[in-house]
Amino acid sequence: MNDKRRATVERIAGAQLASMNGTMGDALGQSNRQRVVWLGLLAMPLLFPVALPGMASAVGALSLLIAFGVLVGQPLPLPGWLARREMNGRARALLERMLGRVVNVIALWGRPRLLPLSDRPARVLNGMMLSAAGLSMMVPVPIISFDNVLPALAIVLMSWGLRLRDGLMLLGGYLVTLAAAASVLLLWWGGASAAAELLSLIGLAPGQ
Repeated sequence: MNDKRRATVERIAGAQLASMNGTMGDALGQSNRQRVVWLGLLAMPLLFPVALPGMASAVGALSLLIAFGVLVGQPLPLPGWLARREMNGRARALLERMLGRVVNVIALWGRPRLLPLSDRPARVLNGMMLSAAGLSMMVPVPIISFDNVLPALAIVLMSWGLRLRDGLMLLGGYLVTLAAAASVLLLWWGGASAAAELLSLIGLAPGQ
């Protein structure tokens, strides 16, 4: 059974990677099923400290676009500048390297279960959670080097959960999304408090 699940995941991911020779519009396709797989693939490198510069912002923005498509039940058209953009060889090589690491885990655990969480009535919840994960990834957090890991993990879990109809994977994605949003808020609150304390120490506090 594990071998069969692995073959299924590899087939799904391989079909998406094979379309990387064209433009982003060609690669992403015209269905939410295709797009959530792409989103899960593009978020995978952010689980490791090897991602390309600017990749987090791009994946976060794509997550918002796909999330709204999930929310309304049909994919939204890509902006022209993004649809015409071609996938470069470096990005493809990075995804291919990451694929082997993640497919093993997804194939081991991913399977259809808790189906109501991946049915159409749950699309509002799934769209909102994907949006929250994308926003958590896009918000810049100074100093912290691995602040994208949690939202990337949430996106990977929810994307593959939707594609494989794995409600348990979706639940895991919800929890990680909440943790990612909380960590971003906490880091910004801590940074603001530290900055205010520093200004107070040097006599530059507001109102002085």
